[in-house]
Amino acid sequence: MSAASIRLYVPGPLAAGAELALSEAQSHYLANVMRAGPGDTLRVFDGASGEWRASVAKVSRKAVVLTLTAQTRPQAPEPDAWLCFALLKRAKTDLVVEKATELGAAVIQPVITARTNADHVNLDRLRAIAIEAAEQCERLAVPEIRPPVALPKLIAHWPARPLFVADERRTSALLGPAAEPSALLIGPEGGFTEAELEAIARTPQVSRVSLGARILRAETAAIAGLALLLAAQP
Repeated sequence: MSAASIRLYVPGPLAAGAELALSEAQSHYLANVMRAGPGDTLRVFDGASGEWRASVAKVSRKAVVLTLTAQTRPQAPEPDAWLCFALLKRAKTDLVVEKATELGAAVIQPVITARTNADHVNLDRLRAIAIEAAEQCERLAVPEIRPPVALPKLIAHWPARPLFVADERRTSALLGPAAEPSALLIGPEGGFTEAELEAIARTPQVSRVSLGARILRAETAAIAGLALLLAAQP
């Protein structure tokens, strides 16, 4: 990989001529792993200012300093789709965060249910996974990673936003693309309890949906469901 193909998520705002000192980890990656030197170019983005071409201005033991030269892509509107999923074990949660970022989720909300396999996450690590995925997939924004919330609290404070709930019994209509802000809720590997399903059903914005003819693992359901929800989005 050449320096020109590198994309980094950096603090903003970004503007032509601005100088930017990279973090210690980014500086190490650029200078010691990629062997970038003064004059080499790369691309940076901050989630709000679009994507910019940057030139390496200085390399030192403490930090790499970039100079922003020109905007390569303006910031564009993104789909407003949320993914809410029952928290999984570490590797599977990591996978869901990575793929949800690639697919374009705006918010990723882990949920704790009666049959959830875990009850906490390292938010800094999940955000780092999301940032790396956004860097690699050419996305201009990084999704918001929210702290885990118990299902009753999520439902009790649900906003005026359509919420599609995956029906593991596959008796509902197939989930289709959403043209408006919406959210998808995926249950745990053991499924929702009857009490949870009753509470979900009492929420006015809820629609039960099918993800197809197969019984999917929880992590597969989250990825496939989000892909269906965002199928019509640019």
